[in-house]
Amino acid sequence: MKAAMQVHKLPFIPREAVILETATMARLDRHVFEFDRHRDTLKRLGQSTRKGLLLYGPPGTGKTHVIRYIASNLPERTTVLITAEEVVYLDRYMLLARTLQPSIVVLEDVDLVGRSREGMNSPKTEVLLNRLLNEMDGLHDDADVLFILTTNRPEEIEEALASRPGRVDEAIEIANPDASCRTRLVSLYGDAIDFEEGAIDAVVTRSEGASAAFIKEMVRRLAQATIAAGSGNRITVATVESVLGEAVGSRNRIGRRIVGLASGGPERAGKQAPPFDSCCDDL
Repeated sequence: MKAAMQVHKLPFIPREAVILETATMARLDRHVFEFDRHRDTLKRLGQSTRKGLLLYGPPGTGKTHVIRYIASNLPERTTVLITAEEVVYLDRYMLLARTLQPSIVVLEDVDLVGRSREGMNSPKTEVLLNRLLNEMDGLHDDADVLFILTTNRPEEIEEALASRPGRVDEAIEIANPDASCRTRLVSLYGDAIDFEEGAIDAVVTRSEGASAAFIKEMVRRLAQATIAAGSGNRITVATVESVLGEAVGSRNRIGRRIVGLASGGPERAGKQAPPFDSCCDDL
């Protein structure tokens, strides 16, 4: 490899720091944590303990944060993180994952490698895809390896990867937060801030269709605005209208993407990733 292997100790992320819809959290519980707790019993019943999970959704919704939450709450598992450019070393990473099992293998932005064959522009990309498919297939059923793949573009993933149980067994959408989640996000990121009555509601209303990353950045901008105004830690409705009005009203496509809004204006901000059929939802 070009660089020495790096070992990191992940900070613990509590459940309350993961703001997702109730149904999404329930699916994570069922397909990750309950699965992990029952893997010994599954083995005794002759069932596979190898599992593949796909997290998909627009940029900024917290897919990486969810992975950190999963990894930090499964301390018995070794997490192996593979970036798209490191897939060329996949065989080495998989050897490490097998040696240190139970393990988690994370491949972020899997569409860069596992995109549909029709959309490939290089034979090398297809070689990498085949290598990934072979590695996921080559593990024995009793291998304690949990694959977690992420993508912002689920529609571009090769069907041989995404539509075959045994490679990806479940797809979970990490969507832009609804009003309830946006309220919780403001409270989480603005824990040390004093919001005037109605100020949080104004943030939630103004941020319809925005990402979790947008909420985090807006809370920071609100804090900066109140510091600049000499208002201590007090956020008023007027401050919210000024700060969020500037961000939401921007017609700059790049500027809107940076803060997590859709590029086509507020009317398109609520667009989510397209539906993605999971192979065994709610089993």
